Amino acid sequence: MLNRLLTAAVIVTATNLCAADWPNFLGPNRDSISTETGLNKNWSSQPPRELWRVPMSDDGYAGPAVANGKVFIINHEGDKDIIRALDLKTGKDIWTHTYADKSKPNYGFARATPTVENGKVYTVSRFGIVNCLDEKTGKPIWTKDVVKEFKGEVPRWEMAWSPLIDGDKLIVQPGGPGAAVAALNKNTGVTLWKGGGSDAPGYGTAVIATFAGKKQYLVFTAKHLIGVDAANGNLLWKVAWETKYDVNAATPLVVGPNKVFISSNYARGCAMVTVTGNNASITWENKELQCHFNSPILYKNNIYGISNTLVCLDPQTGNVLWKQPGFEKGGLIIADGCIIAMDGAKGDLVIAEASPRAYRELGRVKPLGGQSWTAPILADGKLIIRNKNTLACLALK
Repeated sequence: MLNRLLTAAVIVTATNLCAADWPNFLGPNRDSISTETGLNKNWSSQPPRELWRVPMSDDGYAGPAVANGKVFIINHEGDKDIIRALDLKTGKDIWTHTYADKSKPNYGFARATPTVENGKVYTVSRFGIVNCLDEKTGKPIWTKDVVKEFKGEVPRWEMAWSPLIDGDKLIVQPGGPGAAVAALNKNTGVTLWKGGGSDAPGYGTAVIATFAGKKQYLVFTAKHLIGVDAANGNLLWKVAWETKYDVNAATPLVVGPNKVFISSNYARGCAMVTVTGNNASITWENKELQCHFNSPILYKNNIYGISNTLVCLDPQTGNVLWKQPGFEKGGLIIADGCIIAMDGAKGDLVIAEASPRAYRELGRVKPLGGQSWTAPILADGKLIIRNKNTLACLALK
């Protein structure tokens, strides 16, 4: 039932994309769940075969997206960010686009995942430079500095939200006066509205939801979860959620017609927020799941997420169904009834049953090793993973 309600609540645009693409942050339905089936799950006797690997020089955590046979990711060399389009089959560069980033690294450089929609690629730099490029050639269509435009605030660990496309709108999170959230025309970059109050930005990506017939954007700011009217940016409601260092980074998770799950690290924990009209309140709260930045997943009425442990929660009560240690700050997706997760500390890649009954591991490999904070993605039977200095593609079929 919750899954059907979630489908109705979340609206996703994926025009002109292949069914097996992963064209934006959290995948085609923005829920970290792949619809692909027939994956190889017998990793003990048939470990995933590496198809290619390419070096990354950003020493960081920017995420990949896949659309129309190309992998898109932001790299960095010298004093420039490099938006790269690689061939999904070979890993070879098809085109690159560069722009200046002369500042010192801060846990690497760009953090965001590109968004690919209707022949265009949208990216966000760590300082709020939004680029719209032609998907086939990499040529710029428009560029906008949303921090400068909205007098925004760059947080301690810089901008990490990814571009959100909703119809003709591109949703950004500059965190300026009266501009916690803003909507740009996706084709021109022209500002359509700004709103949501004046909170400083968090690090998570906005979510589309419809509660009680009102379409809205859910945004994790530095100190609140807020709901913003999708039509005009008016602040509908907010719930206080303060974390050490103002790190609200994991994407809010819609779990029903009026409920949102949030989670933060630094001993803050997790909570279920209930939205009623223009009011919102916390229904339950505990410290059982503390997502540092990788986002939790709702799958078959259960929540799966990673703090230092992989956790399965009951969303109705917050009770823990099971925990499994050894996944420090890693990311996860769900595909073909399985959890595919990275151990963020050591780079182990794990496949396990996505079941509330117990943790049952099906296989484990170490394709790259080392610190691997970026969540894997799956497109056309190919798993794209990265650590701080390598991007790789593994065959799961």
